[in-house]
Amino acid sequence: MLAIVVPTIVAALAFAWWYRASNRKATYLPDWEFSGRIELVVWAIPAMTIILLGGVTWIGSHELDPAKPIVSKVAALDIEVVSLDWKWLFIYPEQRVATVNQLIVPTNVPLHFKLTSASVMNTFFVPQLGSMIYTMNGMQTELYLQADRPGIYHGLSGHYSGEGFADMHFDLNALSPEAFARWVNDTRNDGPALTAASYTELAKQSIANPPSTFAAVDKDLFDKVVSQAIEPGPGPGTDRNGAAAKPEIK
Repeated sequence: MLAIVVPTIVAALAFAWWYRASNRKATYLPDWEFSGRIELVVWAIPAMTIILLGGVTWIGSHELDPAKPIVSKVAALDIEVVSLDWKWLFIYPEQRVATVNQLIVPTNVPLHFKLTSASVMNTFFVPQLGSMIYTMNGMQTELYLQADRPGIYHGLSGHYSGEGFADMHFDLNALSPEAFARWVNDTRNDGPALTAASYTELAKQSIANPPSTFAAVDKDLFDKVVSQAIEPGPGPGTDRNGAAAKPEIK
């Protein structure tokens, strides 16, 4: 902006000073009305500015597209995310396991998230890893992230969604690929299965849910949530019959 504003201010002051009434050296052309050279300069500078800013915006928008795959020699890990009232469900479709309010991932592996909401709009956000993305009922969004170093990264909901919003957060635990494989194997051997019936129970409104795991997941459960083959959650403040609801505190 200064590249445009400063020369304009200087030119305005210079013209006023040069064409003052007492300056006999200034050329007086009362019949002058057009100059192609001046028109070229006047239009070329803002045109080039717009082209520059437009180009930067176009390239940057595509480079930062949340759904753009991360270039890597390692295949991406698919993770399906469902925002519930008020907890996060993470499904690993290839590993056929699931977690609630905890996200275990391998390091140096692209993470391909497919996200939806069981009720109201929400946002999935791991600030230390990258972009925030919305989750919406009946729709699916995508996001690619990657954890380059082992560690625990704080994840949260970035969109107010009712009474339990403050407790709707999770830890993303980045492990070595070997440790992640061991975790998957241990999870498969311990815990309940996540079926359509147990998902309906899980989707009931509750606050401060402790982390938990599921040893097995019904095939296409996430797709059924997105397509609303499984009934959506009631949303904050009401139960499935439209009456006022008080969420359970775990």
